Amino acid sequence: MSRTAEGSTTTGRFPRQLPVAVALALPGAYLGAAEYLGLPHPDLPPPLAAAVFGIAIIGAAFVLSWAAEAAQVDVSAGLAIALLALMAVLPEYAVDFVFTFQAGQVYAANGMCVPLPDGADPCALALANMTGANRVLVGVGWPLVVAVASIGVWRSRRAGGGDSASTHRGEVDLQPAMSAEVVFLGLATLYSLTLPLRTSLTLLDAAVFVSLFAAYVWRLSKAPAQEPDLAGTAAWVGGKPRRARRGWVVAMFAVAGLVILATAEHFANGLVATGGALGVDRFLLVQWVAPLASESPELIVACLYALRLKASDSLGALLSSKVNQWTLLVGTLPIVFALSATTSAGLPLDANQRFELLITAAQSLFAVSLLVNLGLTARGATALFVLFAVQFTASITLGPEVNRIVIVVLSALYGLLAAGQLLRYRHRTRRIVRDGLVTPFEELEREAGRA
Repeated sequence: MSRTAEGSTTTGRFPRQLPVAVALALPGAYLGAAEYLGLPHPDLPPPLAAAVFGIAIIGAAFVLSWAAEAAQVDVSAGLAIALLALMAVLPEYAVDFVFTFQAGQVYAANGMCVPLPDGADPCALALANMTGANRVLVGVGWPLVVAVASIGVWRSRRAGGGDSASTHRGEVDLQPAMSAEVVFLGLATLYSLTLPLRTSLTLLDAAVFVSLFAAYVWRLSKAPAQEPDLAGTAAWVGGKPRRARRGWVVAMFAVAGLVILATAEHFANGLVATGGALGVDRFLLVQWVAPLASESPELIVACLYALRLKASDSLGALLSSKVNQWTLLVGTLPIVFALSATTSAGLPLDANQRFELLITAAQSLFAVSLLVNLGLTARGATALFVLFAVQFTASITLGPEVNRIVIVVLSALYGLLAAGQLLRYRHRTRRIVRDGLVTPFEELEREAGRA
């Protein structure tokens, strides 16, 4: 038996998933540490090296996710979801920071972001992973949760069970307390719509985005603590007595963090080198392939939650991930660049990066508009996926000029759809802003109980 109440003990078996995840991470961790420390190690070709380091990041991300879930026993519910989301996308931060730091080094040496010897633009790569990961999360992750949740309900009905409390008629509902996530994502999105008009991502932008994230965490800290419903490895850790539980959580965070530090730079370099060896555009590799490695553990965990008929928590975790990526991640990139380049000029944005920021912000605006009714319908999820698929296909099959036209058209379509959705639910929009910013969480929980 495994429980999560304070002071409880667990008699469950040691989870096999934990050593499996660590074993997946060890080869990449050793190779990365060996390169840093000058120890003997095999010299792998770029594609194999990228695969080994990518697998290590996936294994470490699973360990991070379990540790963050187990930490829910000791922090408030809303803050726990934010912590889980932040830890799950820590590999994304690591990869982005590597590219941004390298861009700063090039800028410091040349006074501008000149192309590397292999033709790759270091400043473009710095933002490619971030914009790609954000669009994958919303365009694939959110619709995937709705699809998997619907499958979970269908399986439950066939087995003679009931519907999920948060999934009905192909729609996943969010708890009223998730209004905070929707509102802060909306605020960050409104500010991000100004980024395509800039020539650099500055420290002022960093201050705005980091402040939004700090306000978001402060708001969630006001939520009351609740006993979480954990499963698997997280339940085994969370069911231990306080001292042992916190020791396991800290150890898991430390091990996973060290693995990511040892592998992130090598994964990024291996990915770029693979593009050169295969003749594939580096920007597309960094934008679409790297996020698959860094986001996959989070998507897998979300799907498992949805299959367990906990779709609200599943979509809530992905929503929180989007918030911290669209605030803290974007905000810290100019800081990393400034430290690397020893300049306050800001991370340069060329025309291609401004177009990428435009469609990422437009997609985010449409996503927020779909959630003002605190639910994601099958129709909304389908629209997110189809529009993402169109732009994804255009980016890998069409030339840069044609792709820019597609981006402008899709961005305008995102904006029109968002305007229509916000107009349709204008009364609900005002209410969700109030609930997300000032309504006490206790009142929101009573509202959820009545529903």
